Amino acid sequence: MGLFSFFKKSDKVGRDSAIDSKEILEGKSELSTKSEVKTKLSFHPDWQVPQEQQYVFNFLANDLQPLKPNQLSLAAISIEESEGSGAWNVKAFFRSSLSQPMELGEIELLLLDKDGNRLAAKTFDFKELGVIPPNSARPWVFEFGKSSLETETLPEEGWTIAFNLISLRGHQLDLDDTWKQQLPKEQQEKLAEIVKTLPKLGKTEVNFTGLQVQHNEDNSLHVSIFIRNGNDKTINLEQLPLEIVDANGKQIAKGSFKMDPVLSVEANSTKPWTFIFPSELVDAQDADFSRWTARVTQ
Repeated sequence: MGLFSFFKKSDKVGRDSAIDSKEILEGKSELSTKSEVKTKLSFHPDWQVPQEQQYVFNFLANDLQPLKPNQLSLAAISIEESEGSGAWNVKAFFRSSLSQPMELGEIELLLLDKDGNRLAAKTFDFKELGVIPPNSARPWVFEFGKSSLETETLPEEGWTIAFNLISLRGHQLDLDDTWKQQLPKEQQEKLAEIVKTLPKLGKTEVNFTGLQVQHNEDNSLHVSIFIRNGNDKTINLEQLPLEIVDANGKQIAKGSFKMDPVLSVEANSTKPWTFIFPSELVDAQDADFSRWTARVTQ
C-alpha cells in the first residue's frame, strides 16, 4: 500500500488525543471494571507487513500509554511534507479501548500545534481503516492536502491530531440566557426541533433565516430570526445591517443594529434573536407576510 516507507526506526510516539467513544458512537458507554486498557498493535487485514517493518510498528506501539475504558484515540507520531504536492503526511495510531470491534465513517480531523492553535482540517473516511478490533492500535497515514493546511510551517514538537468534536456533535441550538429565562421549556425544545429541520449549512456559511414577524399598531416591526453559524469557530456580531422583504419582494423595513454587548453565535449552532425596527424605518403598507425574508445589506 506504500504506507510502510513512511514509518521509520527513528519515529517516536508523541501526544495522545483521546475522547469518550460516545462522542462518536451512538449509545451508552460499556460498563468496565478496568481502570485502564493497554492497546495491542493491529494491522489492516489487507496489509502484508515485512518482518523488519513489524519490528518498527511494535517498537512504536510499546510506547503508547494505556487508555481509559471506552475511549477512541489518535496518538501522534510524526509529519512529513510531500515534496511534490506540499501535502502533509501525518503518521498516527488510531486506537480503541472498546471491548467490541468497531468501524467508523467520515470524520473531520484537526491538526493542532502545542498551544492548541489549528494548523489544518480535513474530513477522512475511517472505513478505509477497516474494522478495528477490541483494545487495539492501528497505524495509519492521514494525508492533509495543501488546500486543507492553514499554515506553511511544520509544527514543533507537542502537536496533536484530534477529532473535531464540534462537527461531531451536530448542529445545535445556541439559546441566549435571556431567552432561556423568558421561554418555557416546551418552547425551547420546539425551537431546538425547528433548528434540526433547517437545511444543512456549509462549513464556512453564515445564514439568516426568518422565524417570526409582528407588525404592531404603532407601525414598529418586531422580527425574530435564526442566525445560523456553520463555522467551527464562534462568530461575533458588532453591527448588523438588515432589511426585511415580503412575499412580493417589497422592502418592508431596513436598518442597522449595533450589538451591545457583542452578539456571539457559537460554532456549528443557530441562535434566535429579535430585532425591533422603529416605525420610521418601516413601510408595511399592503405588506404580504405570508412569506418574508431577512437579508443582511451591504
